[in-house]
Amino acid sequence: MAAAQAIEDAGSEILEANARDCRAAEPAVASGSMSSATFARLNVKEAGIAQMAAHVRGVAQLPDPLGQRLAATELDDGLVLYKESCPLGVIGIVFESRPDVVPQVAALALKSGNAIILKGGAEAVHTNEALVTAWRRRLSGFAGVPQDSIHLLLTRSDVKELLEQDRFVDLIIPRGSQAFVRFISQNSKIPVLGHGEGVCHVYVDQSADVEKAVAITLDSKVQYPAACNSMETLLVHEAVAGEFLPRAFSALKNSGVELRVCARSLALLGKDGLSAATEKDWETEYSDLILSVKIVSSLEGAMAHIQRYGSGHTETIVTENAEAAKRFLDEIDAAGVFHNASTRFADGFRYGFGSELGISTNKLHARGPMGLEGLTTYKYKLYGNGQTVEAYAKGEKRFKHRSLE
Repeated sequence: MAAAQAIEDAGSEILEANARDCRAAEPAVASGSMSSATFARLNVKEAGIAQMAAHVRGVAQLPDPLGQRLAATELDDGLVLYKESCPLGVIGIVFESRPDVVPQVAALALKSGNAIILKGGAEAVHTNEALVTAWRRRLSGFAGVPQDSIHLLLTRSDVKELLEQDRFVDLIIPRGSQAFVRFISQNSKIPVLGHGEGVCHVYVDQSADVEKAVAITLDSKVQYPAACNSMETLLVHEAVAGEFLPRAFSALKNSGVELRVCARSLALLGKDGLSAATEKDWETEYSDLILSVKIVSSLEGAMAHIQRYGSGHTETIVTENAEAAKRFLDEIDAAGVFHNASTRFADGFRYGFGSELGISTNKLHARGPMGLEGLTTYKYKLYGNGQTVEAYAKGEKRFKHRSLE
C-alpha cells in the first residue's frame, strides 16, 4: 500500500520523466521507425498514474500466496508430508516501451516474496528510472524488505550479462514480439516464460447474434489496438457474412481501422476502402488499427484457420449455438477461449489477479495472464520422528499414504 502511495506522490516526477521520453521518441514516430501503437504504449497520462497505483493496491489486497498448504499426506504414523507454496527467487523481466509494466510486476514480485530485475526499452528509460526510484525510496522505510529486491538495468550489455546468470536468476520473462522471446530463449540457460505475441481471432458463427457480434468485433479491435489481446483477424461464417460484414465494416472504418480482406469479402462488398489480404496478414500481430478479415464456410474451417495461424493467446466465438460454443472452447488450443465476449477481457486485472506479469502462451508452469500464482512454486516438507527407509524396504512397515485435510 505504501508503494502504491509512492507512485502517486511521485506523479509529477514520473510525468516529467515520461515527457522527456516522449519528446525523444517523436522523431522516430515521424520517420516511421516507431509505430504510433508503440508510442501510445510509451505515453503516460495523469490518469495513468492513478491506474498504476490502483493496480498495485489491487495486488496488495489479494490473499498471501506464500506458505499455503497445497496438500498434506500422512505417509505413516508420525510421518507427515506437506506441500507448501514458496517464492521462485530472483526473476528477470525484459520488456519494451510500456512503463506501466514496472509497478505491475514490482507489486506482484513484492507480494510473492521474489526479487525482481527489470530491463525496459531504451525509449522509456527516464520513466522507468523515475518509477523504480520512487519504489526503492519507499521500501527504505521497511526493514524486512531490502531496496535491492528491485533493480533496473539500463543497457543492452546488462541484458547479455543477466542472461548468463543461471546460478543466481531463477526465471526470465521476456515481453515482446515472438522473435524477441525466441532470442531470449536461445541465448540463456535460465528458464524462460515468454509473454508471446497475440495473434487473436474473433469468429462470428452462423448462429451469431449480429448486434453482439458487431459490438464484440469493435471492442476487440478498437478499444486498445496496441494491446496483445486485441483482435488481429476476424473470421466470419458465410451464412451470416451478408448481414454482418456491411455493418461491421462501417463501424470499423468509422473508427479508423484499415481492413485487409479475403477475395470473398472483396466480391461481397467491393474494393471501396478495402485492400486484399496476403498470406502474411493472417500471421501478423499488427498492434494497430489494422484488421484482416476472412469468410469461412464452417466452424471447422474457422478452427482450422485459428490452429494454423493463431499464437495460442486468446480466441473468441460469437454464437447462440451452445453446442458450437462448447466445441470451440474445448478444441481450440489457446490460453484463453471465450464465448460471446471481447478478446480484451484476457487480462490479469480483469481476471481478478490484481495485475499481471504478462500473458503466457506457454503450457508449462503458467498459462494465460500470469499473476501471483505464476510467481510461486512449491516445496515438500516432511516431518518425522526418527523414521528410516530400511524398515519399509524390508517390509517391516507399510506406508498409509492417507490424505489429510
